[in-house]
Amino acid sequence: MSAHIEPQIIMQDGKPAFAVIPWEEYQELTRHDPDETDVWIPHEVVKANAINGVSMIRAWREFFGMTQQELARRAGMTQPALARLEKSDSKPRIGTLKKIAAAMDITLEQLTD
Repeated sequence: MSAHIEPQIIMQDGKPAFAVIPWEEYQELTRHDPDETDVWIPHEVVKANAINGVSMIRAWREFFGMTQQELARRAGMTQPALARLEKSDSKPRIGTLKKIAAAMDITLEQLTD
């Protein structure tokens, strides 16, 4: 649909109550396009990290119900290497974090914020 269609306004008690818009416009309005200031992190991950003190890597892995072995395989590393990275005092390289984020299908920002 390339032509712009005016929205249909549905009145209730003499006041606008609803607007009916073309599907494509609705999809554009509701599209979630995260940027650096809008990073979605589930409550369970935040709680595990902030309250329980586990690393973000471990918090996300447990959120997805993955074992260390499974995540390590997906990220192209060994399970002992992943175990070291999951320690809260670990300082993984950005490249390593990118591999882990990709293996969990999340963004780097979701893993580092």
